[in-house]
Amino acid sequence: MRRPALIAVAVLVAGVAGYYAFNFITHGRFIESTDDAYVKADTAAIAARVNGYVAKVQAGDNQTVAAGDVLVTIDDADFTARLDQAKAVTAAKQAVLDSLASKLTLESKLIEAAEARVNAAVADQKRAAADLERARDLRASGSGSRQSYDQALADAQKADAAVASAEAALAAEREQLAVLEATRAQSQADVDAAKAAEKLAAIDLEHTLIRAPFAGVVGAKTVQDGQYVRAGAQLMAVVKLPDVYVIANFKETQAGEMRRGQTAKITVDAFPDLDLTGTIDSFSPATGSEFSLLPPENATGNFTKIVQRLPVKVRVTGDAAALALLRPGMSVTVAVDTRGEGDGAASVLAPAPRPVEAATR
Repeated sequence: MRRPALIAVAVLVAGVAGYYAFNFITHGRFIESTDDAYVKADTAAIAARVNGYVAKVQAGDNQTVAAGDVLVTIDDADFTARLDQAKAVTAAKQAVLDSLASKLTLESKLIEAAEARVNAAVADQKRAAADLERARDLRASGSGSRQSYDQALADAQKADAAVASAEAALAAEREQLAVLEATRAQSQADVDAAKAAEKLAAIDLEHTLIRAPFAGVVGAKTVQDGQYVRAGAQLMAVVKLPDVYVIANFKETQAGEMRRGQTAKITVDAFPDLDLTGTIDSFSPATGSEFSLLPPENATGNFTKIVQRLPVKVRVTGDAAALALLRPGMSVTVAVDTRGEGDGAASVLAPAPRPVEAATR
């Protein structure tokens, strides 16, 4: 009776061992798993960009928000007044610029008048010179009087002086035009500066409305109505849910056969019956220890080799209702099937492909 029972047990044990051995050879040896893995999601720390008192907190704890929704409103009375003041300064500077434009137009007309006076003076000068020449000839022949000659000479000298005066007046008007042009350039710069200040005031006013950068869920809220906040102070966070992913920290000895695009099975500690799968998205450019506050220094003293871990980003796929249950920080177990070719990347060292938007920018 004992012998058949022992034989049956031995056969059963051998069968189970054979099954597990066969499963390991055909499947298990290609699976790399780790329980050093956690759910992650992109998180934006929401901070004030201007100083002021909080007029109203419009987002509550754990509230779902859409991209662009107003989360916090800062009292905008001061900022509205500054914008109005900046607009008034811009209007005043623009009025000065417009006045200079009118003066430049007037100055152009004055220059034209001065040029006409110069032309008239030159013509009179030519006439006086001709009269003087005739008077000189008449006197030389004895037909002209001394008085006529003296009058012609005086007229010629007067005409020369008129030309000099007209030319000096024209030069002065042109100098005045140059001064006005320089003043206009300075005034234009003042207008540009005023417009820039107005734009900054408008930006500050817009920043009194603190908006959600993307759709997600509000968390870590520390701000209250009536609170005075300073620029840069964190008020809350927005977590990009349900767009989650997993960071799995595999041993470096496990990562050799991993490629982007290989499939992974994900088990969530909080929901062991939840059926989730994923694909390898990318690999960290360095092991976790390289990004630590105090990276290890192995060049001195005794050395003990420690297997390092390489963070691997896994995109989670599955039912939307199941993904909605996941929260960043949850512990998971990730098992990657390394038999898949993935996207054909030659090595885990190959970086993730550059986004199309960034490549064409």
